[in-house]
Amino acid sequence: MDISAATVVPPDGGWGWVVVAAVALINMTNQSILSVFGLLFGAQLKEMQQETFTAALITNLNSLALNFSGLFIGPAIKSFKPRNVAVCGCVMVSFGLSLCAFATEGWHFIVGYSLFVGLGLGLIAPSTFMAINSYFTSKRGRAVGVSLAGAGLGQVFIPHIVRFFLDNYGFRIAVLAMSILSLVGLIGALLLKPLTPKKTEHNNRKHFTIIPSSSSATAADKAKVQREDSVMEIKIVQNDTDMDKQKSQEVSLLPRQERIEIYKATTMPLEKTPSPSPPRSTASCCGSDSSLCRKMCQRVIEAMDLELLKDPIFLSIIIGMALVYTSTINFTMIFPSFLQDSVGYTTKTTATCMSIMAGADIICRLLLPCITDKLKIPYRLIFLLGTVGLLISRAALAESVDLTSIIVMSIFTGMTKSATVLNNNLTISGHCKPEKLPGGLGLNMIAKGVLVISVGQLLGWVRDFTKSYVICLHAQNALLLFVICVWTPEMFYRYRIYLKEKRLQRLNNDEEEVGASANAPQQKLSTDMDVEGGEAEEQQSLNDNANNTTSSTTTKPKQCDC
Repeated sequence: MDISAATVVPPDGGWGWVVVAAVALINMTNQSILSVFGLLFGAQLKEMQQETFTAALITNLNSLALNFSGLFIGPAIKSFKPRNVAVCGCVMVSFGLSLCAFATEGWHFIVGYSLFVGLGLGLIAPSTFMAINSYFTSKRGRAVGVSLAGAGLGQVFIPHIVRFFLDNYGFRIAVLAMSILSLVGLIGALLLKPLTPKKTEHNNRKHFTIIPSSSSATAADKAKVQREDSVMEIKIVQNDTDMDKQKSQEVSLLPRQERIEIYKATTMPLEKTPSPSPPRSTASCCGSDSSLCRKMCQRVIEAMDLELLKDPIFLSIIIGMALVYTSTINFTMIFPSFLQDSVGYTTKTTATCMSIMAGADIICRLLLPCITDKLKIPYRLIFLLGTVGLLISRAALAESVDLTSIIVMSIFTGMTKSATVLNNNLTISGHCKPEKLPGGLGLNMIAKGVLVISVGQLLGWVRDFTKSYVICLHAQNALLLFVICVWTPEMFYRYRIYLKEKRLQRLNNDEEEVGASANAPQQKLSTDMDVEGGEAEEQQSLNDNANNTTSSTTTKPKQCDC
């Protein structure tokens, strides 16, 4: 019997590199829009007399919508293809930016930028990661790094494009140009072809042979059954004549030329027909309602993989990455204003510093995965080292005033930022099972949304209350310091446990090798004794045979005299 089985085998390349290039194009034209919020909308918000609190509210609500799309992104990816989800996200980003072009009040930006752009980017990020994840295994880090380099490349050129349109055509044309640019991501979204399962033929005849045991079957029939193709037919019949009502299973073997039936009966008691239930009371109705609620809750838990929240390590991972994400979002928002207001740079110099930071980010996104994959360094450890680098670089950047120091710290900030951005989803994929990965990504996005709207808004209030960008930068660094202080002892403790288990395993292996080497001479000695005993018995049997032959030849029967 031939069975066709469909298995998904990641090619670790091939069309997967086309998917990587497509995701890089999507990130370059859509994800990079987040980095130019201050440059694109900052002057317009000042003309509307909106404070930093309103700008922080817009960006934080954008992150809230982006990350709370994780509530349905897991089921959406499971039900629809990642390509369809990515196409929907690109359309929503373009529509949201076109609404912002005609905004006249602060809440217009909340509807256009926070809601539509946020939801669109929330659909793009996990769907593109899942598309890459299905094509790669060992080269996954490099593939994700190249795809995210597209966002970094956009952060290099997009600020200059925004500055060109703002200086020559004004705010409205600049935002409409960004809206049209985001539609270019549709080209990349259409190239996200799903991985086709590879069909393999499985022949059951190679694994087992059926020989009929019926008395009517001859030896030739049995040999014929072994040689010829056969079909297994299973029939289920019910016998009601016996006192014990039984259900028997008849299995017959049908060869192509000559039919040989093999009867193999198994019995099992029939289930009794349930008697009609009495009318349900109010208590039973309440019980059925509660059971229905439990079933619905169970389905929601299974759809969103909420059982991952029982893992304390997973909770530590998503909360820590959410705090780092919140700090990064607020830094991206106030960095242009910090350079223009606190340091006194022009728009051109500010765009240059942002491009230098993005350039360092791109280079590290391309080189870092090659190094970490070669050295087999865990993704979470690289994320932690990147967080430490961000803490040092941003603290130094907040106290810098000359151009050289700011450029050096911008390069270092871009390098360390790439380590956190690159290993964000990879840390989740390294901790969760493949079937739990969509739910894990969704829960990670939800944690980011909760902390961005709460802690992120608090950071905006700190800036308005203190009237200082430097203090706001140090408040962001406090979040990074908290993550480092929580993660470092936990990871060190788990590493000590890993070394202890590895040491015990090595000792057990050494003891087994010593025992095997000690038992080897005894086994060899017993084998030699068995061989010598067998030879002695064989020699004794030969001597006995020789003696019997000699006695039979010497003893002759007496002849009878007639």
